[in-house]
Amino acid sequence: IAEDVTSNFYKISTAQWKRHPYDVRTFSSLKNRVVNPCAFAMLSKGLEKEGETGPWRPKRDFYLICLQDHRIKKALLRDKELNLLSLLVYIFTHELVHIVRFSNFYQRFDISGEKREREEQLVHNITFEILRKVSLPKLSYVLDSYRWYRICDISMS
Repeated sequence: IAEDVTSNFYKISTAQWKRHPYDVRTFSSLKNRVVNPCAFAMLSKGLEKEGETGPWRPKRDFYLICLQDHRIKKALLRDKELNLLSLLVYIFTHELVHIVRFSNFYQRFDISGEKREREEQLVHNITFEILRKVSLPKLSYVLDSYRWYRICDISMS
């Protein structure tokens, strides 16, 4: 769902997603234990593995969405209004927006500080615009839960 709605928003075909390679890992499968105490997911960046490129194709950036499933589980236990599907659609859409922005050089991956906070606000804003018309149980609740992260000078139309 997240890939479809993000594709529609950015006008990306299925074939074009191959130019933005990514994979998903849960916290339990992460060898280096990528932990973020404040997020439901983190994005990690590297290069494609050696066997995934041909002699005619250079290595490309590869993104890894690192789910903090222990945090997602706690949130679902804490808030009975949350719906797992809707929350995951929000999380994945948010991370896919980052991937599209980084892959298309709308933003650098390695920013920090105030620029990073500004990028997060913008991505929450874009995620809201992408999902606001999607019909899923409790998605409006999830979108409303992130309304304070969307406080930003940029308006989307």
